[in-house]
Amino acid sequence: MKASDLFVKCLEAEGVEFIFGLPGEENADLMISLADSPIRFILCRHEQAAAFMADVYGRLTGRAGVCLATLGPGATNLVTGVANGNMDRSPMVVITGQGGTQRLHKESHQAMDIVDMFKPLTKWADMVQHRDNIPEMVRKAFKLAECEKPGACLIELPEDIAEMEADGVPIPPVPTRRPGPDPRALVDAVGLIRGAKNPIILAGNGCVRKRSSEQLCRFVSRTGIAVVNTFMGKGAVPRTSEHSLFTIGLQSRDHVSCIMDEADLVIAIGYDLVEYDPMRWNQGNAKKILHIDFLPAEVDDRYRADVELVGDIANCLHGLIEALGNLDKPMFDVARHARRRAEMVADFEHHKDDETTGTIRPQKALWDCRQVLGPHDLLLSDVGAHKMWIARQFHCDEPNTCLIPNGFCSMGFALPGAIAAKLIHPDRRVIAVCGDAGFLMNIQDFETAVRYDVPIVCLVWEDFAYGLIEWKQETNFGRHVDLSFRNPDFVKLAEAFGGYGAYVDKSAELQPALEKAFASGKPSIVAMPVDYTENLKLTKRLGALTCML
Repeated sequence: MKASDLFVKCLEAEGVEFIFGLPGEENADLMISLADSPIRFILCRHEQAAAFMADVYGRLTGRAGVCLATLGPGATNLVTGVANGNMDRSPMVVITGQGGTQRLHKESHQAMDIVDMFKPLTKWADMVQHRDNIPEMVRKAFKLAECEKPGACLIELPEDIAEMEADGVPIPPVPTRRPGPDPRALVDAVGLIRGAKNPIILAGNGCVRKRSSEQLCRFVSRTGIAVVNTFMGKGAVPRTSEHSLFTIGLQSRDHVSCIMDEADLVIAIGYDLVEYDPMRWNQGNAKKILHIDFLPAEVDDRYRADVELVGDIANCLHGLIEALGNLDKPMFDVARHARRRAEMVADFEHHKDDETTGTIRPQKALWDCRQVLGPHDLLLSDVGAHKMWIARQFHCDEPNTCLIPNGFCSMGFALPGAIAAKLIHPDRRVIAVCGDAGFLMNIQDFETAVRYDVPIVCLVWEDFAYGLIEWKQETNFGRHVDLSFRNPDFVKLAEAFGGYGAYVDKSAELQPALEKAFASGKPSIVAMPVDYTENLKLTKRLGALTCML
């Protein structure tokens, strides 16, 4: 067999289901080998979209998503999506073609140093320099991508090596057991918790792993400690739980900021500092911090962990529950947060019965999204002003049912990400909520959704501007620079691609329009004019918020 055949056999041994990408001349051998494989190649219209699809596959499955591109511009087009996945802890394996090794030492057509370009964006990146190295390199890439904390790895396959004869065999994956916490650290952690008067849990990205979420729910039930989640920790504790105090992460103050202010101990679980800067919740370093994560705490002046439980999060939480011993009742009364939780719920529901015409409030749009989605269904957020509203207003019953890019924060994520989500979960409803700016950044791959018959619904909030930047400039400077643009007719655009399109400018008609889009069985675009005057109203209201202890 050829080396490209061996490469594909190694991918099959890793359990790869899909490869998202665009081929080129330099990976032609690999593509022909894939044609005889059960692995399904999803032909995309842009490499960035392919990387976002691999990113979402990794988030939802815990197994490395795979994307592919050729050399040169194909590889550079992958960069943003790969950086997004790597910073958001998504396991990914990136495969690129390369020119023949005999021409890489000199100036040569489309040749560039792909490996060095990707090293700052990945956990590991290297080029296959000998056909016999393929089994080791593929196994290494998947092992590193999937081990905690997950991220992206790159393998570059030169065209001359791909076409060589090879006789190797794949290295079978073997599950790696993750360690538990140090026993002395458990004793110290119990001491911190018992000495606290008003602890709070800050649940981050690491808590949406299935086992982590299950143990977190056990821990909060046993202790009575309530949970605030980051944008990426949504659903770690169900929104209906009395222990759920919803989401922190707005740069403005909010009800949840008061809860963090009152805390004397923050139990940060699976929390990455890229999710929400600790300077926003730990001014003056007044709080004790218990760090529970797969890796030791990042060094940060405002994140000085008093105790670190390092190991598998689920194992750490299980060990902590055991170390706390038998409790006749929870250690803390969660009812102390009941009034503030009720205020937040009332806030979320305030505009649910809006009947406005001409524009639709963000709060109403997200209420309707929650109504048309079941507990297992998925909402993916793009990046823009709508992301901040989703973080604040949209809450989940299960982990990994609301995906928000919040480490690298790349626009253009939601449409291709929704395609991957629907391929993984064809029995679930999937909505991509996008601003008109971010949606058009990868609109070409709406055709991919149509071609593969992937019936996602894209809800596009239309304001003809870069709304989040406008919001921030208005807040900081009282004015903003020119951020406006024009849009196509989104209904005609959807129809031109072969999908379903609708335009809704009446609040009362949005939920029926979303139901009709799902019923169409086609990839759909539902466009709505959004009332972003609510942005500054929210900023003003939260700015006047007084925390009553």
